[in-house]
Amino acid sequence: MLVLQERGLQPRDGKLAARDRDPREVVVGALLYGGSDIEVKFEDRVLAHLQVVIGAKLRRREGFFFTWRDDISVGDGRSSVWIDPSVPLYFRYSGSKPPVINREWIELLTLSANSTQGLHLMDEPPGPNSAGAPGKSKDNSVKPG
Repeated sequence: MLVLQERGLQPRDGKLAARDRDPREVVVGALLYGGSDIEVKFEDRVLAHLQVVIGAKLRRREGFFFTWRDDISVGDGRSSVWIDPSVPLYFRYSGSKPPVINREWIELLTLSANSTQGLHLMDEPPGPNSAGAPGKSKDNSVKPG
């Protein structure tokens, strides 16, 4: 199963109110693929854009590679995973307000996803709805078994 799951502040008493969050805080999400022990974290804004692009590809039953740059904390390389329509996806966001989608970024990511190399995550281009999200993971870690 592929899981794109938000990791943010720890809730107090099981609940985290929006008022408890620093508006400047970057919310980081995670990508888990299949039954593997590999967890990849991305900013929440990145996950929202990935959901749009990956969802469009999977609606057409198209498999593809998804490649991103790794954070320097894990070697500053790059990683890829094969995304297949037969693998369930789960996107989980704890915030009640979805980010404003940057249409230019969606178009660039979609062009990339439709290429023979597959979806390559890139930095968010500047524009009216841009937050300048980086096109790289926050952390790739192997979870203890």
